[in-house]
Amino acid sequence: MADKAATYVFVCSEQTAYTVRATEAKAWVFHQKGTLMLPAVPAKMGTKYSDGAFELWIDGQQAQLGESGSKLQRCRNGRRRAVWEKAKLDGADFRPVGNEPGWNLEILEGSRIVLVADYGVSRVELPLPQPTVDRDARMTRWDAGELIAEVIGRPCRDSMSGESFEATVVATWGEQTLRGCGRALH
Repeated sequence: MADKAATYVFVCSEQTAYTVRATEAKAWVFHQKGTLMLPAVPAKMGTKYSDGAFELWIDGQQAQLGESGSKLQRCRNGRRRAVWEKAKLDGADFRPVGNEPGWNLEILEGSRIVLVADYGVSRVELPLPQPTVDRDARMTRWDAGELIAEVIGRPCRDSMSGESFEATVVATWGEQTLRGCGRALH
């Protein structure tokens, strides 16, 4: 995408949510029936996208969307879900998070490993080394020198949110040992 993209998960009801990736020029709407690419159209407020059959209006963290000519659904961005969808759309295959201090790690398309630590203040991006897999211990380890990530196939619960994850993660970066939880994105 040529210009900066924003990612949203617009939650319209308990059963309906749309993942949206939007730039100034166009928006992609991902939903159960498939993916729509909507070009930007003039709007008095917010940003509007439409292909003539479906339309999307984004105003901050809220949106209205649906088939053109019918009543549009009012939706609100689920920020926590949008962070995970953004990572997935950016090419991350696996993403763990941890607390105190807040950190996240992304393993991207088998090519690189990115750690954002200290609540976003610190960042390191390195080529992704070949993993070492220990099937008996259900552990995969990537040793990128200054950054080592171990993913253990054991359920994990986030210490702050209480959210459940499929894997326990230990990342070692310099002198820091970061503990958290993660999940596959694809």
